[in-house]
Amino acid sequence: QLQASGGGLVQAGGSLRLSCAASGRTFSIYAVGWFRQAPGKEREFVAAISRSGGNTNYADSVKGRFTISRDNTKNTVSLQMTSLKPEDTAVYYCAAAGGFGYSRTADTTQWYDYWGQGTLVTVSS
Repeated sequence: QLQASGGGLVQAGGSLRLSCAASGRTFSIYAVGWFRQAPGKEREFVAAISRSGGNTNYADSVKGRFTISRDNTKNTVSLQMTSLKPEDTAVYYCAAAGGFGYSRTADTTQWYDYWGQGTLVTVSS
């Protein structure tokens, strides 16, 4: 089970840190990704991190502003979001992908097996 948390209301230019916690699973065997879905839009890729934490991948829209990291000893993955924009407003989901090589990431939903419930991020202008 994945639990996403840390969402909230923030002004444009502000920061938030999202967390994804895993229970009942050894998190280190999964690559993890963050996706988001704004009202009326499809779910889109935000960032991903490999099992080892050594490889990361970001959507162009968040590069340089968001940072994904993981702590396998605590079974958590974090998404640090800075310089937030109103267009970042969405429900953010974390997801885990099994069966990946140690350094692989994925940026499409089809690869992910487990999903958290989502946490709402609202950025006001």
